[in-house]
Amino acid sequence: MNDTTTDETEKETGPFGGERLRAARRENDISVADIAKELHLDEPKVRALERNEFEILGAPVFAKGHLRKYADLVGVSVDDVMTDYYMMNRAAGAPPVVGPARKRMPEIALGPWITAAFVLVVVVAAAFWWFAREPEAPQSQIQPATLAPFSSDRAPAPIVADESEQVTTGPMPESAVTSTPAVEPPVAQSVPIVNVPPADPASTAPQVQMILTFSGDCWTDVSDASGRRLYYDLGQAGRVVALSGDEPLHVILGDSANVSITVDGRDYPIPASARSGRLARLDVRSQ
Repeated sequence: MNDTTTDETEKETGPFGGERLRAARRENDISVADIAKELHLDEPKVRALERNEFEILGAPVFAKGHLRKYADLVGVSVDDVMTDYYMMNRAAGAPPVVGPARKRMPEIALGPWITAAFVLVVVVAAAFWWFAREPEAPQSQIQPATLAPFSSDRAPAPIVADESEQVTTGPMPESAVTSTPAVEPPVAQSVPIVNVPPADPASTAPQVQMILTFSGDCWTDVSDASGRRLYYDLGQAGRVVALSGDEPLHVILGDSANVSITVDGRDYPIPASARSGRLARLDVRSQ
């Protein structure tokens, strides 16, 4: 593709990707040789970069690196150039989604905790043994028993049973043997302690309800007024995304012609002032 054909394409669709860089280079009156010197490339590769022929530069990582440095040299937004690159080269992979930094858990020394747990187990085992042990059986007191009287008038001599053998000829009265009943030990009951974390405070800022409906591919980035990123992905035809956040919502659309917006249940047309070619940047508020 020669420069004349590229210029005609830009007039129809606007500069895109490397075409943005070439237009900015010309506006700043910078030669291709100067850019090639800064990027440590030869001039044909610089021109290939401006024509979006990234495969000439080798692996995608080299093309992305040269695009970022070129954008810094000519004063073009790196985000705009990289959004164009990912729209044209999906095989290179989408940029990673950067979320909030995770909180590092403080390091806890396990030695004291293990010692405390061991001591607690020993104490509990000793207490269980103390309460569960059987009390000594009390010694029974044996009272002397008497035989039933004979039918004759002579009364027999009473027979006294010793400790080793007890002889009876009739039922033993209940008062003959007394014993102390065993007392069951109390069972200790443990009450679980549940720590309930405090709930996060709700936001008091005005909320915006927005729905994005995709009719084609469009790289999309949406964040709210608090800086929280709500959506960062490549929208595809047929996908519908519902978002809610603090007013206003900051929206970047890589191909705004493939997206329709609904805010608080009503259609939200994208103003012409927010469009730059296929790219659109706008702040969405409640209607």
